[in-house]
Amino acid sequence: MQLNKFTDYALRLVLYVSKPKDTPYTIAEIAKDLQVSENHLVKIVHFMAKQNWLITTRGKGGGIRLDPNVYTCQLGAMVRILQGEAPIVECNTPPCVLRSRCGLKGILDDAVERFYQVLDQYTIADVVARSQGAVKSQHSPIELIQL
Repeated sequence: MQLNKFTDYALRLVLYVSKPKDTPYTIAEIAKDLQVSENHLVKIVHFMAKQNWLITTRGKGGGIRLDPNVYTCQLGAMVRILQGEAPIVECNTPPCVLRSRCGLKGILDDAVERFYQVLDQYTIADVVARSQGAVKSQHSPIELIQL
């Protein structure tokens, strides 16, 4: 499975704005640093603000901040929303002649669901912590030696 660009950039945006800063982030600075088109970023920010993942303020001194509640969001839930309802395999357009006797679609749908189940094991706080190098081992040093 491949994430679409919208999802990819949105997740990068979350990580970028998760770093505390005295002033709000601006689209111009984020676009420059992430090397993403400002126009594309505007659409992503607008969508994410509608989901209440970002807090946006217009005007002088305005900008973008991460809504603190987003840290508890499951990664899988966020990716599902960002990815939309696009199926991994499109059997209807154009119509696939194998559709009536295909065993592949169900397997692929199961794989996608498992992909999301793995992502659901993590929150945005987990992702941010890993990104900032604050990953804690699930094992004690003694357990690691025994492994």
